[in-house]
Amino acid sequence: MRAITVTQTGAGSTDAIPCDLNISPFNLGLGCVVDGTVNFTIQHTFDDIFDADVTPTWFDHPVLQGLTGNTDGNYAFPVRAIRATVNSGAGSVTLTLIQAGLA
Repeated sequence: MRAITVTQTGAGSTDAIPCDLNISPFNLGLGCVVDGTVNFTIQHTFDDIFDADVTPTWFDHPVLQGLTGNTDGNYAFPVRAIRATVNSGAGSVTLTLIQAGLA
């Protein structure tokens, strides 16, 4: 997978980035770059974000929550999509994902 990048400025969530469930191992790395002052959380869903009849349930990453500065992390096990949510602040967070096995 080429790097996919999304940005959220102010409170709210980035667009959801879909993941490939058919890659084994699933391994996905992520990095977040903060500009200004924000408090943000990385979230994932197991729901199909392309199904218009489904409202995804979002879960906070167990470690990457309530953050205020640049950080990185990973997902070792499959999830359908990932996003960054700015909880507060007027700055921005840029989320970049790279999933193993995709070029």
